[in-house]
Amino acid sequence: MKIRYFIGFLGLYVLIMGAGCSRLENVGRAPALSSPMGGNEILAMTSAPFPADAPDTDLRREASLWNAGRQSLLGDRRAGTRGDIVTVVIEIDESAEISNSTNRSRSGSEQLSLPSLFGIPQRIDDRLPDGASMADAVSTTSSSESGGDGSVRRNEALTLRVAATVTDVLQNGVLRIEGSQEVRVNFEIRELLISGFVRPEDISRRNEITYDKIAAARISYGGRGQITDVQQPRYGQQIADIVLPF
Repeated sequence: MKIRYFIGFLGLYVLIMGAGCSRLENVGRAPALSSPMGGNEILAMTSAPFPADAPDTDLRREASLWNAGRQSLLGDRRAGTRGDIVTVVIEIDESAEISNSTNRSRSGSEQLSLPSLFGIPQRIDDRLPDGASMADAVSTTSSSESGGDGSVRRNEALTLRVAATVTDVLQNGVLRIEGSQEVRVNFEIRELLISGFVRPEDISRRNEITYDKIAAARISYGGRGQITDVQQPRYGQQIADIVLPF
């Protein structure tokens, strides 16, 4: 049994050390940026587009100054097909404050006495110790009190702009977008990820859309590097927080 425990502990130790050794490779070096060539954005840009309508061979339309094509001066250049790029504007300025207070109290008292019952209490009193009597047979008193206070206060402010790519066009015309952005400053990488679904009509003439018009929006703003690594608890502490029951 002891050998089995030792083998299990050794396996856990090797697993933890292996995870820690992966970070040792970055000692003295800045974290590497992730490659953009394997994401859905590049795949959408490089894949064949959906079949388009038959080309217009009317020479009068080709010579017109009011051509409605996307490359014309007055053409609609908003994102609408797979591989197009749209700018997502993220301006979050929210605050929430919740305060709750509860109080409860309860008290109760019960008393039962048997001064006489066919002379039975008197006969029992003779056999009870000195000072004991059946006159006050049962007497109970109870009280309880509880109180609680709770408050939540949050303030969030975030202003960002990121370019996202249309990765898919659904059957109902809704566009699926994904975007990523990485900026490395010294030994720390700031990473921004966004994905969701938008309606083409919600995209402005400037080819921009605000985050509150993105359905199923997933916005991640974080980083990785030396500062982030120092702020994270050690693997042993994380495991202890999960395993220990108290």
